[in-house]
Amino acid sequence: MAEEKEKEETLIPGTDYLASGVHIGTQQKTGDMKKFIYQARPDGLYLLDIKMMDARLRIAARFLANYDPASILVVSAREYGHYPVSMFAEVTGAKAIVERFIPGTLTNPGIAYFIEPSILVVTDPMTDEQALTEAVSAGIPIVALCDANNSTSNIDLVIPTNNKGRKALATVYWLLAREMLRERHRKEGDGGEFGFEYTAEDFEAGI
Repeated sequence: MAEEKEKEETLIPGTDYLASGVHIGTQQKTGDMKKFIYQARPDGLYLLDIKMMDARLRIAARFLANYDPASILVVSAREYGHYPVSMFAEVTGAKAIVERFIPGTLTNPGIAYFIEPSILVVTDPMTDEQALTEAVSAGIPIVALCDANNSTSNIDLVIPTNNKGRKALATVYWLLAREMLRERHRKEGDGGEFGFEYTAEDFEAGI
């Protein structure tokens, strides 16, 4: 009964969140992220609040479901984010840019790879700084996965999470994709049962 109650309260059981390491932050914290931190471990690592993260994932999914999937851009310069971001794009219809973000992509209409997304999702505001800066300049709303050491300046919606771990990034992008598609299914109101065939492991980068 306790597990069923927990499932109702969070998108996945708290034990699954803990196993993926989404709550394990860094040894540094910013004032911006203080409200999302649950406690500090004896080794100095800050632990993020899983329930706050879960709530923000739901909000982000509802937010993203309002956009044409093709107008959503998701980026990750961080290596362990490459595969989950690519999977998110594949299953939702969003666009993905992984590895290097070429300067001018969002701000220079004169270059061949210029795009005009309606919303940007960044994996880490620090490593994805170029994309973040250009989105701010272009007036594009920004959703960001933020760890304990991140600044949240210019970010419209923060998802507090470990944005460096392989399993953590897989879990977050899997849930974000699932819940975004679930919201779109509700909005379309076709009455059919919602189905999502992917697991967190399907979003996980190889070692």
